[in-house]
Amino acid sequence: MPQILDEVCEKAARRRIPLTVHLDLTWRCNAHCIHCYLPDHGAGEMATAQVLRLIEELAGAGTLFLLISGGEALLRPDLFEIIERARALSFAVVLKTNGTLIDDQAAGRLAGLNLYRLDVSLYSHRAEVHDAITRLPGSWRRSVRAIQRLTAAGLKVRVVNVLMKANTGDAAALHGLAGSFGASYTLDPTVTPRLDGDRTVTSLGLDLDELRSAFSEPFLAGVIRDLCEADGLPQAVRDGLLCSASHYSCYVSPWGELFPCIQLPLSCGNVCEPGFKQAWGSQEMEAIRALRLNDLEDCRGCALLATCTRCPGLALMEGDLAGKSTLDCLKATALATVIS
Repeated sequence: MPQILDEVCEKAARRRIPLTVHLDLTWRCNAHCIHCYLPDHGAGEMATAQVLRLIEELAGAGTLFLLISGGEALLRPDLFEIIERARALSFAVVLKTNGTLIDDQAAGRLAGLNLYRLDVSLYSHRAEVHDAITRLPGSWRRSVRAIQRLTAAGLKVRVVNVLMKANTGDAAALHGLAGSFGASYTLDPTVTPRLDGDRTVTSLGLDLDELRSAFSEPFLAGVIRDLCEADGLPQAVRDGLLCSASHYSCYVSPWGELFPCIQLPLSCGNVCEPGFKQAWGSQEMEAIRALRLNDLEDCRGCALLATCTRCPGLALMEGDLAGKSTLDCLKATALATVIS
């Protein structure tokens, strides 16, 4: 993390400023990814006016980074209106998409909005592997074409890959493919449980030996360093806090429910009624903020802390917010072996 951003994050954490907000506009999606953590349906969607009012509140609260996602956000016909308003209020907007709905016209409109970055999901350099993961025939071709359109239009694009058994061994080639398009690349080594508590999807993830092998890839050296950075949390506050969730980041669901993080599904109120400010300052959010590393009996003396990016949400999905996350323990063990 650049020093200036590190300092900004530190001040935001100490002052309870929601610097980064993840907003899902919809849970609807045209793909049916095998590893998706979203339940089959949500509880509706905010109307355009409600989203625009939320954006105004976030501007007043000091939010800088706005991650807009889904589902597939381009299924919302008001997406461009929402982004236009966010940009008018000087948000640094990141749009996460599978890219399949981005044609030349959409790429041109996005280019005119001067987005901070577009994250496009791509799971392999091989069309048949990617399409088997998305369960959407032709999605690889459409996503790749979108990346080409977006980079050609001058947009900053990042290819986002989730590492799993179905695409293990493809990461290096996909990294090279992203570079050939002028896009950056990042990799998530964790297949997370569904938000409804279903953990069967985690069987798609890699075991310890597979993770060690994947992390040993030379091209992943920079990514490995990033994985050891605990959620981008500034060093000045990292030692005591569990992660950035509730301190300077949060998640808003399509129907306006506020959570510390999308992977920490503890409702802290609704941004539609009574509003974002009240939900951000709720007792539920303060209870999450009060947790410290020393409260974690299983973790505070662990020898793997240097490589651990323990997620409280993943721990909660295993039954104990203050307990272990076996998925993070697995990743930390693999990382420790590779960087030792």
